This record gives sequence, structure tokens and C-alpha cells, in this order.
Amino acid sequence: MHWARALYSALTWAGQPLLRRKLRQRAQAEPGYGLKVEERFGHYQPESLGRDGAGRWIWIHAVSLGETRAAAILIAALRAQWPDMRLLLTHGTATGRAEGARLLRHGDLQVWQPWDTRAAVERFVQQFRPAVGLLMETEVWPNLAAACRAHGIPLALANARLNAHSLDKALKLSALSMPAYQSLAAVWAQTQGDAQRLRALAAPVRAVLGNLKFDVLPDAGQLAQGAQWRHRSARPVVMLASSREGEEDLFIAALRRLGAQALKVQWLVVPRHPQRFEGVALALQAAGLRVSRRSEWLGAPPRAQAQAGEECLWLGDSLGEMPLYYGMADAALLGGSFAPLGGQNLIEAAACGCPMLVGPSTFNFAEAAELACAAGAARRVDDLDAGLQAALALVHDVPARTAAVAHCLEFAQAHRGAAQATAAAVEELLRTARR
Repeated sequence: MHWARALYSALTWAGQPLLRRKLRQRAQAEPGYGLKVEERFGHYQPESLGRDGAGRWIWIHAVSLGETRAAAILIAALRAQWPDMRLLLTHGTATGRAEGARLLRHGDLQVWQPWDTRAAVERFVQQFRPAVGLLMETEVWPNLAAACRAHGIPLALANARLNAHSLDKALKLSALSMPAYQSLAAVWAQTQGDAQRLRALAAPVRAVLGNLKFDVLPDAGQLAQGAQWRHRSARPVVMLASSREGEEDLFIAALRRLGAQALKVQWLVVPRHPQRFEGVALALQAAGLRVSRRSEWLGAPPRAQAQAGEECLWLGDSLGEMPLYYGMADAALLGGSFAPLGGQNLIEAAACGCPMLVGPSTFNFAEAAELACAAGAARRVDDLDAGLQAALALVHDVPARTAAVAHCLEFAQAHRGAAQATAAAVEELLRTARR
């Protein structure tokens, strides 16, 4: 074993008590983190769990919510290709696992991804012995990758992305990262830029297949419900979508600087992470704003009229309802792009026909953001002050908003097809591995 992985293995082994403590702390706010904790250390009950599918499992690792939603698109394509497919689904976060549970069918299994110690990874591989492993987007773990290669399990990185910031970090740890990427059987990148950066880490990039998230079809019922509620609003609706920590404070300050103009729209804030719902509600209330929470609505949002000097904000404190919120919004501000956090995924917004205003920080989805702006589905602004002003102008300009909605739908449609291409690549990888 190379010295870098030996040192890494020692650190992951020593870090196990810290991980257990972190899980206990997270479980206080999100009980899902307290579920089947021993699975994270490679202990599965009963010990025979999953062995009836050894050599047949299609294993997909989707660390969190966004990756699980991308995995759902790929899983549907794989099931169409192999109707009797047995799925082994792993996650790292409670929201990912909760979302993933909805994807299971009879005969499938769902467990936690093993913590990347040599022992836990070995127990995981020996327990399940999947036919193939598919890591979604960014999750490459050195010991897991090495164990799969040692046991002859083809491991691929699907819907792969790597931004410049992550590449710089990986290159600084190249003695550890490069062998991990080299040990993969295949990498299918989202964009040419991602492919170029992944190749810099010696990753075996086989193809550029696009982004699976373009293939998602928004829940039609949620979208229709959102549109109905939008029409009930006395004012146009502008959403701060998937906001991250610190952005609500920026939003409140920008709202105050708008003054009376702020009352021309109905504001909707949807935080990215559920553990922040309560804190965001308290912060908004502490700023003197009235807050109406989605979790308290009885069938529909209130038809609150703006009162002089007092906005009533809607707070989207629910999971799995982004199509509903995008359906409600006449326009949205992209969370994560107004703080230096790289932005959130704007593809779902485009598929829902919701025009986006994006801030300066979009390195997580750089190419998608640029393409959306070029297509007229999104517009780049310098900061939240400019974003709020642009949103106000857009939602009160009916022809401009109508054109932007059409551009959103055209943009989403033009980039579909990654799911079928990835499913075909998985089939080819399995065929090659069995020769």
C-alpha cells in the first residue's frame, strides 16, 4: 500500500469515535442519523443480509439528496433495461436515505455507505459483492475504490462533475487522490470541462454524457398545485430557492434597502437544508418580518395582503416539494450563488419553467449556469440587491417573463438524454467486465 493511503487509513480508523459522536449530535436534530449506525462501520444485521444477491447487485451510491434525485433518473433507465434488476442503494446523509427509500422495490436493499476504513470497506464488499458499483457525481473514496478493484468489482463515477476548486484541492493531495481515480473502471462526465479536470487526476474518462438532472420530469401534480396557488396570490411571487447559511441575512438586508418596492411582490424563502428551517424562521421573525410557514398551511398559502412597512414572507419548510415551489414562483433567485458557495442546481427550475436570477458564485454548476444564461433561462446579477431589482422588473414585465418561461422549457428539453446514454454505458461496462 502506498504511504499516502496507509496514512489516510490510519486517520480514518482513528476518526471513528469522532464520527460516532457527530452522528449522535446530528441525530438530535435529524433522527435519521441515528438509524442503523453500525452499518456505517461495515456491520450488517443479519450477517447474511444481501448475500442472496451476491454477484447480481447493481450498487449505486448517492451520498445526499441531490445525488439521490439524480440516481432516481438513472435507476428508472436501468430498470427499463433490466426489469429484474436488484438494486443496492447506499447513502451518506439522512435526507439522501429518506429520499432513496422511495426508489426501492421488492428485492432491493438500502444501507449506509461504509466509513472509509479498510476493515469497514472490506466487510461491505464481502457482504454484498455487487456486479458493478456506480458512484454518483463526486464520491470517490480511496479505500472503497481500492477494495473494489482488488475484488474485481468494476466501479464507475456516473454523472461525474469536478469544479476547479475541488481539482486544486485534489491535486494538493495527489498522492492519495490520483490512485483512487485511477482505480475506477470508468468515468462518465457531465461536461467537457468536467472531463478535462477529471483527466488531470488520471481518471479514466470514457465519455461526456451530459447531466442526468436534465432528464428529470417535475411532478406534474405539484407543479399544477403551485401554479394554482401562484394565481391565488395578490402579488407576483419571487422565491429565494435553496438558500444556504448566511444568504437569508443578505436577503433581509437587501429587502430592507428596497423599501416600499418590496411590497410589490410576495416573497418565498426555501432553505436548502431541513435542519435550518427553524433557525431561518427565527431569523426572519427577529428581523421584524411576519412569516407564514408551509408546514402550517391548511390546504393553501394565506392570501395575505401587504401591509405598510410589514412584509409577510412565505417559508418553504418542507422536503420533496421543489416543483410545488417553482410552480408557485414567477421568478427565483438561485441559492448558494450569492455567498461564495458555488450555487445550487438550476436545472430543476428550468424544467419547471421558472426563470432564475443567479449570483456571482456558480462554480458547482458552472457550465449549466452559463448555458442557461446564454439560452435566456437565467440571468446573471452581481449581488442580491441587483437580483431583487431584476426579479421585480421581470415579474412585472409580462412579455419578458413569458419569453423567459419559454426559454427555460426549451433549455431543459435540449439537454435531455443522459439517462439512456448512461444506462447503455453501464451495460457495456458489465459486458466488458464479464469477458
